[in-house]
Amino acid sequence: MSEDKKGSGPGRWLVIGVVVVAGLGLVRGNGHDDAASAGPSPTATAPSGPGSGAAPSAGSSATPPNAPKPSKPSGRYDPADYAAPVRQYAAEAGVSPQLLMVILYNEAYKPHDPELERAWQRGKPDASFGIANMHRAAFEDTRPGRPFASRQWEELPDDRNLAIQAAAWHLHDLAGQLPARPGVPLSRDELVALGYNAGAGNMLAFARGVRIGSQAQSYLDRLRDNWSKSGEAVK
Repeated sequence: MSEDKKGSGPGRWLVIGVVVVAGLGLVRGNGHDDAASAGPSPTATAPSGPGSGAAPSAGSSATPPNAPKPSKPSGRYDPADYAAPVRQYAAEAGVSPQLLMVILYNEAYKPHDPELERAWQRGKPDASFGIANMHRAAFEDTRPGRPFASRQWEELPDDRNLAIQAAAWHLHDLAGQLPARPGVPLSRDELVALGYNAGAGNMLAFARGVRIGSQAQSYLDRLRDNWSKSGEAVK
């Protein structure tokens, strides 16, 4: 999501990775390698309310019988490798699998290593977690009544399937807030993606014709660049 993208890029994350790796050694030396701050997320990136679509009952089980096993991060990350859970959770949430996949491509700009994410979050408590870069506030607003209602935001770096499922339902909720016929030359999927990046309030402003800022425009440009390969990945 948006706050981690300011000034982001592969070079920036390479520098951050070097600094954090050094920091991890210091943290481990003090016996706090598993500690993680639990600061709130900025309200600008959290959705303003639940969508209008009906969700299936959550039940008491955190892992439904037909759900994929938790996907443990390892090695190189390629969003296309997660096409199966993308298709499953997009269907569960009633959103386009291509839209869900393109969000993963857009959010793949930074390393998604669990230790690196947690070390970065210790210094920046409002940072996002998981391969879909979800903020705590967005996750907490999305999960009530959903199949992952018993899961925690802190699990996102370690369970990529959970990150995909939560992102799918967040997209569902954002789509439920859009007017039936937005008065702008943008598709509903594009508006929902902008909502994922910039928050529901900005999404609704864009749908009314408010000019898209440079950061949101950059996200939209990347989304359009990634759209075709996202469709190929989920065929």
